[in-house]
Amino acid sequence: MQTEELIKPVDTDTSSEGFTLILFNDSYHEFDEVVVQVIKATGYPYDKAESITMEAHTKGRAAVISGALDICLSAQAILEEINLRTSIEVSA
Repeated sequence: MQTEELIKPVDTDTSSEGFTLILFNDSYHEFDEVVVQVIKATGYPYDKAESITMEAHTKGRAAVISGALDICLSAQAILEEINLRTSIEVSA
């Protein structure tokens, strides 16, 4: 006997602010190189970009920016220009 599962459609509304860009630590980039790229991607002041980079360095990952998907994708593209590892997570 075959049963069918109801699958809820995925909400593709990207206008909400339910996304977070995550930066992962790696052993390939200099610390200051990452700080500069975070500044370039976000426009954050040096202190905030340094704090994010330090969190990624010590904890393995750090939230870079939260907001609409297009904002996260834009910042992600800039971080990935130098092959930084990132992901975008959907906020609950």
